[in-house]
Amino acid sequence: MKIQGIVPPMATPFRADESIDEASLRAEVEYLISAAGVHGLAVGGSTGEGHTLTTHELRCVVGAAIEAAEGRVPVIAGIIVDSTRQALEKAQALADLDVAALQVTPVHYLFRPSDETMFAHFAALAEGAAQPVMVYNVVPWSYCSPALLDRMMREIPGLIGVKQSAGDLKLLADLLRTSADAGLIMSAVDALLYPSFALGAHGAIAAILTAAPELCVKLWDQAAAGDNAGALDTHLKLLPIWNAIMDDNLPANVKTALALQGRPAGVPRMPMPASSHEQRAAIKAALEAADLC
Repeated sequence: MKIQGIVPPMATPFRADESIDEASLRAEVEYLISAAGVHGLAVGGSTGEGHTLTTHELRCVVGAAIEAAEGRVPVIAGIIVDSTRQALEKAQALADLDVAALQVTPVHYLFRPSDETMFAHFAALAEGAAQPVMVYNVVPWSYCSPALLDRMMREIPGLIGVKQSAGDLKLLADLLRTSADAGLIMSAVDALLYPSFALGAHGAIAAILTAAPELCVKLWDQAAAGDNAGALDTHLKLLPIWNAIMDDNLPANVKTALALQGRPAGVPRMPMPASSHEQRAAIKAALEAADLC
């Protein structure tokens, strides 16, 4: 299945003891596909606290999402680690699952690899993985430049695209200008999805999609139809929601947004703090203004 359009990065629901609540995960998959009409799912990314998941847990949540999706939409699996060896270990643990692509961060612990080191990392991963690889270009001190991303998409077999997560829309614009023909380019510029789509992004994988999936599907459809007035109106409803959830504890705030809409998402894993009373109030107000709760 083709990866495109609205692909929410799912929250991973944890019980009070921080174990995975698989039933809530499966229910959220059904909601996102049947009710919200999303075009794909991403599991184990940063919104899903993927950095806290063991290899076994990642396999469990990815497998559960694939089973619940029942082939209706593609499922992307996240890998957030700091060595090629660790990335390959997680990729190989998912090798027999029907994963559409692996969304993998650059290595980022303390140091910034050179371009050649980063290229070698992704080349080794793409060669050793059973599924296609996407670069999850999210780490502020370890960004891959548009030039490096273009080179990797064109020269590494099996590396099919990029999730561009820098908040700078110009970086996304530069990447789309030079590389839209080289691979899949998905926006994670949550505040600026409307201009991302206008610039030609092939879709989005961003936390705002998880918090407000129906509105994001609506925005995608409006942008595709050239309904600029409608898309602007939807953008103006989404932006306050993003402003309310955007903080250092973003995954926890996304879970609060889901809970306020009757979509159980559990607690964040320590040491991430739950939403404060002030954050919860702001999220509730933004959702109410958009008629989402």
